[in-house]
Amino acid sequence: MRTLRLARIAMEAESLRLRQMAKRAALRMVWLYLAVAMLFCALCFGHLAGWFWLRETLSPLRTAGIFAAADLVLALVLTWLAFRSSPGAAEREALAVRRRAMDDAMESLSVSALLIRAIDMLLRPRSKS
Repeated sequence: MRTLRLARIAMEAESLRLRQMAKRAALRMVWLYLAVAMLFCALCFGHLAGWFWLRETLSPLRTAGIFAAADLVLALVLTWLAFRSSPGAAEREALAVRRRAMDDAMESLSVSALLIRAIDMLLRPRSKS
């Protein structure tokens, strides 16, 4: 019975850990999507800045350059946010619980425990049907 309970605890802990990993992966995808969008904007404004530089006076060039630089900085910050994601406290705790439960389950199924149970079953008097 104890082994089954420990296996159930391990499964629940693993389930929690996988849900937390999925949430973290979804959040990473959102940050990456925003970073790519901002990079696209930075490239567009960079092109506009080059065009204004060739076509207009200095003021529109500075404006487009400021927008391009701001978009690039924002894309870099969003990319940094996406890649700095690490397992949260709940995910780490669930992994620790699963490991402890699996270790305890393996200990309860050790060879000596199985031998003792087998000997007990062999020595137990059998009832006649």
